[in-house]
Amino acid sequence: MTQLFRSLIFVPGNNSRFLEKAKTLQADIVCFDLEDSVPDAEKTTARKLIKSALKSRKSYKSSIFVRTNSPLSGKIPADLKEIVQKGIDGIVIPKVNNTTELKKIEKIISGLEKTRKLKPVQLIPSIESAEGVVNTYEIASCSKRVSAVVFGVFDLLNDLGVEYTKESEGAKYSRRKIPVDARAAGIAAIDAIWQDLKDTKGLEKDCKVGKSLGYSGKSIIHPDHISVTHKLFHPNKSEILWAEKVCKTYLASTKKGKGATTVDGKMIDEVHFKQAKALLDLVK
Repeated sequence: MTQLFRSLIFVPGNNSRFLEKAKTLQADIVCFDLEDSVPDAEKTTARKLIKSALKSRKSYKSSIFVRTNSPLSGKIPADLKEIVQKGIDGIVIPKVNNTTELKKIEKIISGLEKTRKLKPVQLIPSIESAEGVVNTYEIASCSKRVSAVVFGVFDLLNDLGVEYTKESEGAKYSRRKIPVDARAAGIAAIDAIWQDLKDTKGLEKDCKVGKSLGYSGKSIIHPDHISVTHKLFHPNKSEILWAEKVCKTYLASTKKGKGATTVDGKMIDEVHFKQAKALLDLVK
C-alpha cells in the first residue's frame, strides 16, 4: 500500500473556480465530485468540466480521483464515458451495496481503458448502507483495482433511520467494522467526513478516534481540514516498512534492466515506486 490516504477532499465538479483552485491543494487525493454536490441539472456540465480538468493533470499536485453517481442512479455509464480519460488516477463509487454492482462498473471501465489505451484505474467504493457494511470485506477484496474503501456516515444513518449527531451511536458498529474488513482485504480505509467546518477541536478528536480504529485517513470537504488530517494520520511503521521494501525492490529491478516487479506477491511499477518514495520523503 503506497498511495497515501490521509486526506481525500471532495471538489464540486460543476464549479470551474473550485476545480482550478484544487491545483494548489496539498491533499493526498483530490476527488472531483459528480454526485452529492452537483444538482441533477448540472451533471452534464460537471462531466465536461472534469474532462477538461483532466487534460491539465500535470498542474495538480495530488492524486486525482472522480466520484461518480451511485450504482442505483443509472448515471454511471454516462459518468464513466466522460471521466475515464488520460490523467485520472482513480474513481470513488458512492453507495456500493455489493460486489455485483462493482463488477458491472469494472467491466465498463475495462472496456474504456482498452479502447483508449489507458493504465488501470483505481477504485474506492464508498460504504453507505447497512447492506454495504455487511458486505464490506467482499467489496474490498473483489478486485485488484480496489485500493481503499470510504465510510459514508450520513447516508448510512439515513438508511438506518437514525438522526446524525457528532457521536452517533447508530454509526459506531459500522465505523469499527469497515477498517477491520478493509485490513483483512489488504487495503486502506478512509474515515467519514467531519461536517462542522468551524469545530477544529472536534475534527482533531474525531481523527484520533478514526486512527485508533485503523483508518488511514479522512474524507473532507474543506481545504482547512487538510493540515489537521495530515498531522494526525501520519504514516505508520508498517506503511513505512512497506514503502522501503517497494523502493529497494524496484530499484534493484531497474538496475537489471527490468521494469515492473513484485513485492510479497503484489505487482509494483514506476507509479508505486514514486508513491513509496514520496511517503519516505514525507517521513524523513
